[in-house]
Amino acid sequence: MTGRTARTIAGFGAAILALSTGAALAGPPFITDDPEPVDLGHWEVYAFSAGASGRDDTTGLGPGIEVNYGAAPGLQLHIIAGMSYDDQPGGHLNVGLSDTELGAKLRFINPGDDDWYPQVGIFPLVEAPTGDAKRGLGAGAWQEFLPLWLQKDWGKWTTYGGGGYWINPGPGNRNYLFFGWLLQRQLTNDFALGAEVFHQTSSLVGRASSSGFNVGGIYDFSEHYHLLLSGGRGGLLYAVDAPAVGYPTTYYLACQWTF
Repeated sequence: MTGRTARTIAGFGAAILALSTGAALAGPPFITDDPEPVDLGHWEVYAFSAGASGRDDTTGLGPGIEVNYGAAPGLQLHIIAGMSYDDQPGGHLNVGLSDTELGAKLRFINPGDDDWYPQVGIFPLVEAPTGDAKRGLGAGAWQEFLPLWLQKDWGKWTTYGGGGYWINPGPGNRNYLFFGWLLQRQLTNDFALGAEVFHQTSSLVGRASSSGFNVGGIYDFSEHYHLLLSGGRGGLLYAVDAPAVGYPTTYYLACQWTF
């Protein structure tokens, strides 16, 4: 559930998840994303909060908003914007504008229901440094993510995943790789449950690579209104002040409106 694509570029403007190492929200309520765009002329709007709590720090994003739009057949535009927070040791809480995420998801392989091969797409993202990095609320530099995503559906099961390369400039930073995979089942007409695992290589000089997992679900109140929730451990993907978080407990909570 994972981020989405660079919204009607003239009409939007900001997005989230600029950990000080990069890493965006993906296919909500998960970090791993999929290649399936929003249908032509349709919208997805998420009001959300996401964060991480580790050894010495609690940090994250919210309230935030994600908007995705089906701009053309197989093409979705995406933006995430909002506030970020960083509760540092000693009880000092910083709150302010987060970094902004823009992207465009393009599915270039779309098989029929009876075909054996998966959907395939790309979802390049740009993180604009609109947050205050000196206060632990942003990355302080432009970042880019260049991923490839695959998805296969059969019956009530869905699996998707892939990964890509983060361009992560700045003093002490490293470019790095992210990989993730998810398995999800539609348990009832209204409720789907899924789990993901993910891994990223070192994003900072002196820091090891990190891995983690999330378990989450989507509940459909109606055709247009949905509740999304996930929680897990590991990684630095929801951290704004990532170096302080270590191996955090993470959460994601959103209300989604589709039309």
